[in-house]
Amino acid sequence: MTGKTFDQTSADVQATPAEPVSPQAFDFEAYADYEASLLDRCRDFWLSRSGVLVHRRMRIAEVFSYGCRDMKASLQWQLGGLKKSMDFKADVPNFLVPWYGIGPVASAFGIDYIWKEKQAPAVRPAFQYVKEALDCATVPVSQSSIGSRAIDMIDYFVEETRGLIPMSLTDTQSPLNIAGNVVDMSSFFIEMFDGPDAVKAFLMKLAVLLAEFTREQIERIGEALAWPGHGYASCRSFEGLGMSDDNALMISSEQYLEFAAPAVEFLAESFAGSTFHSCGDWSDKADSVKTMRGLRMVDGAFSAATDPTPNRPETFAEAFANTGIVVNARIVGDCQTVVETVKRLWKPGMKLIVVTFCQTPEEQAEAYDRVHDICR
Repeated sequence: MTGKTFDQTSADVQATPAEPVSPQAFDFEAYADYEASLLDRCRDFWLSRSGVLVHRRMRIAEVFSYGCRDMKASLQWQLGGLKKSMDFKADVPNFLVPWYGIGPVASAFGIDYIWKEKQAPAVRPAFQYVKEALDCATVPVSQSSIGSRAIDMIDYFVEETRGLIPMSLTDTQSPLNIAGNVVDMSSFFIEMFDGPDAVKAFLMKLAVLLAEFTREQIERIGEALAWPGHGYASCRSFEGLGMSDDNALMISSEQYLEFAAPAVEFLAESFAGSTFHSCGDWSDKADSVKTMRGLRMVDGAFSAATDPTPNRPETFAEAFANTGIVVNARIVGDCQTVVETVKRLWKPGMKLIVVTFCQTPEEQAEAYDRVHDICR
């Protein structure tokens, strides 16, 4: 892995193979001790105005694809990943994700999953226009066909792990992303011009549904909860609701702040802050995104092997230094790729988490040491 190009043949370029481990065979006490050994440095970093951490993400491909349909298999794959992760030098421990696709909130509108063999679940928007969705009677997400399954997965994970292992919420999408699962996006974008008040009301309706579902998950996960959540370096010492906001790439910065940001800020007020993730290059929105109230962390891809259109490191260094906002930088590639990227990304005053995917413990240890040397 050189990190120079995106591998179009890979089902998941950020994944690591690991052997499944059953809950009966997993050493929960050993992992709890491992996690505890890292929490002080994570807490100190979170409370500081600047600094660097390294997270070796252990993402198992099957878990975030067809494998989510079988919660028992998903847990075993993830426990195998946690066991393997302890061999890699890092500052932030890995955590369990009760991942069940991106459709739970859409399911409140009566939308169900479409399953294709060996594929992640998908949803098809049920409404052509925003007003149709606004007028639709909804059920609480936790009582919907998809949301209830996500809750069942959380309960199963907690029971099997006895609450000893850090666990995030299920995959949380922003209101703007959820909108694309509910309403035809071509019409949605047109209605931003033709019916802006309805669009804003719809996004806030989605935020309220998401907030209720999030509270239900928090209650069930309890003290094991790792923030911000799926896709981010997360632990019990961090804060902020982690969301994916990929549809932000489809609109201007001005439109994002007018339409999408208020719903995100509403959620930030409810959950000790928010975080922002988008795939692709969202460098041109960095200065706008950072103005959102309650923003705690941003996430992006910073090597060509991570994303075919990675972000520009220098833009993020300029935008987020001395703001207290953490930059979660995913860098797929070898040690040299990580080093070259961090040199461009680091600036005094940054709060930076370098997320690596080095394939051997030896390469990871070298990358870890060199990152910390660069960011002294």
